[in-house]
Amino acid sequence: MADKPTVLFVCVHNAGRSQMAAGFMTSLSGGRVAVLSGGSEPGDRINPVAVVAMAEEGIDITGTVPRLLTTDQVRESDVVITMGCGDACPIFPGKRYDDWELVDPAGKGIDDVRPIRDDIKGRVEALLAELLPAAAGA
Repeated sequence: MADKPTVLFVCVHNAGRSQMAAGFMTSLSGGRVAVLSGGSEPGDRINPVAVVAMAEEGIDITGTVPRLLTTDQVRESDVVITMGCGDACPIFPGKRYDDWELVDPAGKGIDDVRPIRDDIKGRVEALLAELLPAAAGA
């Protein structure tokens, strides 16, 4: 793995789960991890409830836009985290792939999105501790 690992977060619409995960990884890693995200069928805009949920954590994801998952993104990544994209994600040897089973926040209110956000945060923190073990105690 490179000195600065690259993590790709993938969900179907790239509008909720993957954007929240990318927001947490960017914030919590302090720039020590390169972060990418994409979707197999990107939505038109970021889920506004996900934006509110992340703002409650002090993380602004309003400037992000859903993007189509590309083969290049997978090729560039050390770790690929999928969140319900099924077989749409290309597989390359030598990459770490994890599938996080998370409820899709689409169409849900803030009270239902907060536990999803908190689950994502915990998973990102655990992944970050694996990727940058020396930073975990900092």
